Amino acid sequence: MANRKNSNLFCPLAKKCGACQIQNMSYPEQLSWKMAKCIKLLGRFGHVGEIIGMDEPYHYRNKAQAAFGRTGRGRVISGIYKSGTHTIVPCDACYLEAPQADAILVTIRQLAIRFRLSIYNEDTHQGFLRHVLVRTGTVSGQILVALVTGTPIFPAKNQFIAALLEKHPEITTIVQNINASSTSMVLGKQQKVLYGKGYIEDELCGCTFRLSARSFYQINHEQTEKLYRTALDFASLSPQDTLLDAYCGIGTIGIAAAKATGCRVLGVENNGDAVQDAIVNGKINGIQNARFLQADAGVLMKELAAAGERVDCVICDPPRAGCSRDFLAACVHLSPDRLVYISCNPETQARDLTFLIKNGYRVKKIQPFDLFPHTVHVETVCLMSRVEGK
Repeated sequence: MANRKNSNLFCPLAKKCGACQIQNMSYPEQLSWKMAKCIKLLGRFGHVGEIIGMDEPYHYRNKAQAAFGRTGRGRVISGIYKSGTHTIVPCDACYLEAPQADAILVTIRQLAIRFRLSIYNEDTHQGFLRHVLVRTGTVSGQILVALVTGTPIFPAKNQFIAALLEKHPEITTIVQNINASSTSMVLGKQQKVLYGKGYIEDELCGCTFRLSARSFYQINHEQTEKLYRTALDFASLSPQDTLLDAYCGIGTIGIAAAKATGCRVLGVENNGDAVQDAIVNGKINGIQNARFLQADAGVLMKELAAAGERVDCVICDPPRAGCSRDFLAACVHLSPDRLVYISCNPETQARDLTFLIKNGYRVKKIQPFDLFPHTVHVETVCLMSRVEGK
């Protein structure tokens, strides 16, 4: 693709879709805008490092998904929900998604028409095909396709799968995810493997991770590698240290830390499926110095503190809402020497840093990253240390 760093509104769907809120700016202008945002929100806590952006900020998403529907005249369409709505904007190619994934989505729409699959209707809650998710392993090249359906019965299933694989032999695995609920959630809980193993693998920070349709995995591989390596550098872990990986997900940060530093890792996550994935990922990488628990991180930290257990560093990567007050209070009670706070929302991070500073911690380093070019979102990593005597 041609270099578009200085072009404005390069996507013809920009105004209809609304997902890329700042693509009217050149990429250097976007980085400047995000840097100013971080300084405004976090600058009062200390020096904010220069934001780390991408060399080529396009086609970086390793996950693409499309909603399926019909126009008023009955034509089958697939595409992206208009921002803040459930109105489908027809889309065959997104400048943020992998071209290979977009091509697969187009083929599936064509096959849905060819095999006369019914399309799910959100008003009547009837129909078969709802969404399609395509996940690509950036390093491995493996591809997972998840067909999200409103009913478990798949008409002409074998013929459909054969036709899809004939057009795209690069696909590694295909699953059918059944979501019969009246919900805005894309994926349901029930799943069938139609082809392959039902998962793919990819590499990150020198480790291998198994990814299913439901796994949480950062969508920008290139920038996530930089982000996680910075977080581990901030953590300054040694083989004698104990790291608590809160909100650990499928174990990416904790496993990378255990392998790179030899420290003892305790990962904690509320989502049971993610914990099982983390346990499997630990085994895949031969990690014996990490264990993963399904629990509330705040409750666990209180229990560790009550038992007199020492934790040298806590790494947390909470959702956009930030950390709960109970979590922060428990962290203060546990009193680790170092806290590495990864955030996808500097506004809630600023709120949480204020609480931690009032309770015996100080900010040592702040580093922003651009994981989502052309959008307003920015990720930050902050290192905090405990003030002696507090």
